[in-house]
Amino acid sequence: MMIEFSNGKIIATAHEIVVKVKGTNMITLQAQSDAVRLIGRGANVIAVHSSEAQWSIKLDDDKQLNELASQLGIAIQ
Repeated sequence: MMIEFSNGKIIATAHEIVVKVKGTNMITLQAQSDAVRLIGRGANVIAVHSSEAQWSIKLDDDKQLNELASQLGIAIQ
């Protein structure tokens, strides 16, 4: 599944997430789904914390967060 947002796009499967950030730097963030936390309540943030990486990115709205939660099979906190 691919979700477009204002700063790039998210490619998600049941096992992993890849975020490609727009811009000349061509930043790509990747994480296994078990390291992903979805933070709702207006924040609409994807947060990743594992022994290999730690990052977060804000989405445009809760619709994108809900689509991602459905694809990954994880609850929004």
